Amino acid sequence: MLERLWHMLVKEFIQILRDPRMKGVIVLMPIVQALVFGYAVTTDVRDVRTAIYDLDQSAESRELIARFVGSGYFRDVARVTSDAEAQRAVDDGSARVVLRFNHGFGAALRSGRTGTLQIILDGTDSNTAGIVLNYAGTIAARYNDDVLVEQLARSAGRATVPAGATIAARAWFNANLDSRNFYVPGVIALIVTLITLMLSSMAVVREKEIGTIEQIMVTPITQAEFILGKTVPFALIAYLDVVLITGISVFWFDVPIRGSLGLLFGATTLFLMSTIGVGLLISTVSRTQQQAMMSAFFYYFPAVLLSGFMFPIANMPTAVQWLTYVNPLRYFLVIIRGIFLKGVGPGVLWEQMAALAVLGAASLVVASRKFHKTLA
Repeated sequence: MLERLWHMLVKEFIQILRDPRMKGVIVLMPIVQALVFGYAVTTDVRDVRTAIYDLDQSAESRELIARFVGSGYFRDVARVTSDAEAQRAVDDGSARVVLRFNHGFGAALRSGRTGTLQIILDGTDSNTAGIVLNYAGTIAARYNDDVLVEQLARSAGRATVPAGATIAARAWFNANLDSRNFYVPGVIALIVTLITLMLSSMAVVREKEIGTIEQIMVTPITQAEFILGKTVPFALIAYLDVVLITGISVFWFDVPIRGSLGLLFGATTLFLMSTIGVGLLISTVSRTQQQAMMSAFFYYFPAVLLSGFMFPIANMPTAVQWLTYVNPLRYFLVIIRGIFLKGVGPGVLWEQMAALAVLGAASLVVASRKFHKTLA
């Protein structure tokens, strides 16, 4: 049995690596995707192009403008002098935000009244607009506190801070709230899913297309040996990609890994049972490699969308949330982020690992039963 399985593995590796382009898919594509995702996939908003429309021209308005620009979130790109110029700046995209100070802004603050600052946002990207609005609110709130303290100091003759409640915020596991630390580890799951799904989905149907399935039929190899021979090479390739992407995450993007690498590879094994099982199932029911490839992508994109990688599962409709429970990618992402950022172990992640084990075993059982050592 071991000898037959060994020859099956050697044959599969030769078939995979025979095409030079496949070597690039296995090694180069994960590296490129990890770098692209690391730099491009981020929710951090910085250097927002900002146009200043200051009708007041007071010391107070200039100070608040300096605070906006000095925060690092807003970049002064234009000074406009009319509503038409402000609208033109937003329309042509040269500015995403307009800060508009009305006449009397500084005088109102000096007299103890409320000064109004209007923030005009480009709302085509609602997510970015919401984040920018939060930044602006925080800057304005801090400025209000400083103005209040200064007014009390002038009225009392000494600097006193009014009593009140304050929030001392501390973020665990990701102290700087860097979205890169959240997204980059998830790239491991996406690339492992894509690579193994692509390779395994064409494993059996390729034998049918090139006519070698008949040769396999007349050999003494068993169904279990055939399935193992098809899955083990893809699993080894997936482990290689995990090592590559983990190295890029830690050494290039400085993403911390606080948990166990052994647990990461163990969870990867459970996850591979699902992806390879689904890929083999697609391969057994497909008649051509093109059909298998299209079916693999038909599975891949909904799996990514329903995984929580880009959109929080809690924000999805209830029916869609129930659908995510049969998505292995959902559980693997929780495990990866838990290992990288939190450093938690099986005591915390056992539910996700159990779900992966059940889904993986079910996928492999269905795929192996669907495959028959007979010509379809």
